[in-house]
Parts: sequence; C-alpha cells; structure tokens
Amino acid sequence: MSTLLEVRNLQVRFAVRRRGILGPKSYLHAVDDVSFTVATGETMAIVGESGSGKTTAALAIARLVNAAGGSVSLEGEELLGLRGEDLRRLRSKVQFIFQDPYSALDPRRRAEALVREPLDALTDKSPEVKQQIVAELFAAAGLHPEQLRLFPHQFSGGQRQRIGIARALATRPKLVICDEPVSALDVAVQAQILNLLRRLQTEYGLTYLFISHDLGVVQHMSDHVAVMYMGRIVEYADRIRLFNRPQHPYTAALLSAVPSIDMSSRSRRERILIPGDPPDPVSLPKGCRFANRCPIARDICTSREPALIEIEAGHSAACHFPGELALQESRRQSS
Repeated sequence: MSTLLEVRNLQVRFAVRRRGILGPKSYLHAVDDVSFTVATGETMAIVGESGSGKTTAALAIARLVNAAGGSVSLEGEELLGLRGEDLRRLRSKVQFIFQDPYSALDPRRRAEALVREPLDALTDKSPEVKQQIVAELFAAAGLHPEQLRLFPHQFSGGQRQRIGIARALATRPKLVICDEPVSALDVAVQAQILNLLRRLQTEYGLTYLFISHDLGVVQHMSDHVAVMYMGRIVEYADRIRLFNRPQHPYTAALLSAVPSIDMSSRSRRERILIPGDPPDPVSLPKGCRFANRCPIARDICTSREPALIEIEAGHSAACHFPGELALQESRRQSS
C-alpha cells in the first residue's frame, strides 16, 4: 500500500506573553517533533486528552496554522512551503470536517451553497457540473433534494454534520481530516455518522486522518493509531496491537477507561487512574512528560526523556519500561 501522507518532525509553537517588558520570550510547544505516515485508503487516528496537541497537528497539516518546523508531504509533494496558487491547489486535495457542525457552517447560506462553496473557490468547473456534484454528494450523505434550499438552523445536528461531510468531499480530496466529527452529537447519531464515513471511504477511496479523544470511536474507525501526550506521540501501532498490547502507561490508562458491554471483562478490569495534572507546557520537565502522573515512574523517568522506539514490528512507544503497567494489570486479572 502506497504512502499518501508523510509527516516528519512536525513542530508547532505559540508565543506566550513575556514576564515583564524585558523578560525573555517563551513558547508553548503545542506539537513537538511529531512524525508518522498514512497509507492511501486507510484511517489513521490520533488520540489523546484535551491539550495533547492532536488537533493542532491536524491544523498544521492542513495549513490552517503555521508550523515552526518539520516536513509534511502529500504524495511526495512538500506542503509546508506552498504559497499562492500552489497552496490553493493543496486546499482541493486536503479537506477538513470540523467538530461543531453548526459553527462550521455559515448560517446565512443555504445548504446547496455551502456544499458548492469549495467548488466555487478551488475549481474552474462549469455551473452545471457543480450543480451535479452537489446533488450527488447530497444523496451520498443521506440528505434529500428538497433540503438543498434550507438554512443550517433548519437541520438537526446530525444533518448539519452530513452537510459538512458533503462539503468536505466536494473537491474529491486525497486526504480528509476528521476533527472529533461526532463528539458534539448524540450517541445514536454518532453511530450513523461513523457508518456514513466508513461507507463513503469505500465508495470514494478516501484516506482519513481521524482526530478523537474517544477510544471507543477510534476502535471502530481506525487502521493505525498514534497516542499523543503533551505535544508528542508516546505510542504508535495498528489498532489491534494497540488495543490488545498497550506499551505506554498513558495508553494503558486510557484503554482502561473505555466502556465495555462484556460484563465478565468489565468485572475483571480495574480502572487505571491518572493522578495529578499535566506539566506546564511552557516549562516542560527534563525527563518524561508523563513521569509526574505515571504509576511506574522511576528515577530515570524524571532525568531522561524516552525516545519513540520500535518495541516490535510496527509498534513503537516512548517509555523506559514499555509494557510493564499493562503486564502488571494482566497478572492481577489472572490471579
């Protein structure tokens, strides 16, 4: 399977207010040396709690925020240096589905115009062709032709997200970035939208970069998963390995919180609590960024930052003691 997206050493930082007029300038490192690849036709998920940097990384890939360093290439073409017409061409290849379907849509425009807007801005197609594309996408997203003339406030939350999905697919993008696309929806509607995304991926040959804090959703949608904490990837694997054999304590703790309908599994599994708060992102600690909250942290964890290394083929973790916490939990359950 060919590589569609390659991200190498991506960095995004934001300047923060100086302490006094002559104080040194400080930066919040929202994304710090992040690297991964996404194969054509697959779904790559980035997960983590709020503030982990997952959405900022996605915005930088789509050129919606500026990157401070690194490389992002789509089908071998470097994206971070594009300007003018080249950047406009990129917009048609990379599209975004936003978290809140209401705030993402202009309330003054009708649904038909909202879906057509990327075609107007990024293509030179004729009005007749644009109208045909809009009608096809409306049907593909599960909306009715008579709804084309309605305004966003006349739709339910799930229907508004369907408009957002149709809009994102209007230019036939290579990569669709889904930023928490169901977190603002009711549980029943979430399932409908996720199934729609999977069906459209098959029909249109789409590649997804899927951003979420919900591991239950990620388990349903993804092929590979990257777990982020404080701006860095702490674990990367395919979905099955990550859910069955987590190597990083942070991943193990997140997985322990995933709800299960299996009563026997739920009774055996003990929730792994993460105490305390994340460190100050402007003044990060010397060692592992998770050390102050980690139940297996030792002296080396506070003095030396672990590198993201491959534990087994296709499974990497940034931990001095990979797999230890999950192993302790497995032994407890079997005893």
